[in-house]
Amino acid sequence: MTVLAVPALAAPNPTEAEAPRLYAEHCAACHGGDRLGAIGPALLPENLGRLRKAEAEKVIAQGRPATQMPGHADKLNPDQIKVLADYVYTPLAAVPAWGMAEIKATHVVNVDPATLPAKPQWNTDPLNLFTVVETGDHHVTILDGDSFKPLVRFQSRFALHGGAKYSPDGRFVYFASRDGWITKYDLYTLQVVAEIRAGVNTRNVAVSHDGRFLMVGNMLPHTLVALDARDLTPMQVIPVEGERVGGKVPTSRVSAVYTAPMRSSFVVALKDILEIWEIPYADDYGPVMNGFVHSYEKGLEEGISAGGRFQAIRIRTPDYLDDFFFDRTYERVMGASRDGTKGLVVDLDIKRKMAEIDLPGMPHLGSGIIFRKDGKDYMATPHLKEAVISIIDMESWKTVKRIPTLGPGFFMRSHENTNYAWIDVSMGKEKDAIQIIDLNAMEIVRTLRPAPGRTTAHAEFDRSGRHVLISVMEADGELIVYDAAGFEVVTRMPMKRPVGKYNVFNKINYSSGTSH
Repeated sequence: MTVLAVPALAAPNPTEAEAPRLYAEHCAACHGGDRLGAIGPALLPENLGRLRKAEAEKVIAQGRPATQMPGHADKLNPDQIKVLADYVYTPLAAVPAWGMAEIKATHVVNVDPATLPAKPQWNTDPLNLFTVVETGDHHVTILDGDSFKPLVRFQSRFALHGGAKYSPDGRFVYFASRDGWITKYDLYTLQVVAEIRAGVNTRNVAVSHDGRFLMVGNMLPHTLVALDARDLTPMQVIPVEGERVGGKVPTSRVSAVYTAPMRSSFVVALKDILEIWEIPYADDYGPVMNGFVHSYEKGLEEGISAGGRFQAIRIRTPDYLDDFFFDRTYERVMGASRDGTKGLVVDLDIKRKMAEIDLPGMPHLGSGIIFRKDGKDYMATPHLKEAVISIIDMESWKTVKRIPTLGPGFFMRSHENTNYAWIDVSMGKEKDAIQIIDLNAMEIVRTLRPAPGRTTAHAEFDRSGRHVLISVMEADGELIVYDAAGFEVVTRMPMKRPVGKYNVFNKINYSSGTSH
């Protein structure tokens, strides 16, 4: 928000009708007259979902440290601040237009990709870097995974999604902010290459396994946006629409978009349509026929969205699926049902549901892992509303064990070079605990308290699997590095609410122990 040279308003009890005027005078210059954002982020309930209204009032009054957001307590009284906070948490009357013209108008190329040097401009292992997203003050740290020293720390867009994505060679990292900004950053020269705003409220971004394309999934408006990975030039805006029903065409928010490397396709989870979309990107993929092509079972057919370079194969599902996890082949996708009581397995080749999984307690499949035991693949997932880890046989799709924990958790991590999985219980009362599971015994063997009394979560292994990094997710938080075998602290680094950290090697090699 920008401070304007205007006198404080005298009205002691401002009404709701005065909110637009307060916003226009004190906020619009930075956040846009339509609340869609400008040099400041969008101020919509969809974009502010993780910021409680009481905290928003505090930000309006006191500002944000290390940002351009000043405090307004000297110009607005407490009642005016409350009215203003209520206003920005009020939904817009209509979904804003954000099509190709609006997207192109935001495109900025800072560096010609053709001029970038071929080698890193620093001396360390480029595949053992970590990208650390610090939401406490909206910064990113690029961390050397050998020395655990930062190479650089730079300011990011407001409210980055925690899941940074890499180019297949590990050179570039792509960020998506909650208010739609996509940033391409060069890890060899430590600079921003290009940026573009692909949506108003964005869920996440995926990178094709060949490094040529990005696909952005939006919550607002209801679109997917394809970008050229070289400089983020927009290629196609894909409306996320279902089949016409009673004269109306339903649309959907995108829950997430993923890359299926072995299929040369993007796979899309939808919040409001009973479908999964698969979007092939290989040049030799044959044309996708419009309409129904075949049906293996009534109600489970193959169709297509509107034409263009990227065309969506539509797979009908019997339930809304909010979260995804893939098997090693990427032929089968697990989805968490909307009611949080079960999971579904959909075969992307035959395009139908093939199994249902007993998974009460709202599983967080996106943070699950795969591990081998007795020659078989098992999947393990935490739950957001139940203090348990579920272990699933990926042949029978049966839940073979439920391991009690100290509370519901959000993240689970492992590595090919360890027999242990590290989990948090940050959704429960004992939010400071990290628990370690022996995957052979399928039992918890250790409980750590890295920072007693503080929210602790998100384990991430280094390239070798010898070290584990843990986040203390507080405003004045830290990263804590553990020896993965002896469970001893190696070092600690202060950080500003480090919500996510991602190792280059593990991500580009699709490690079975980390998120993709």
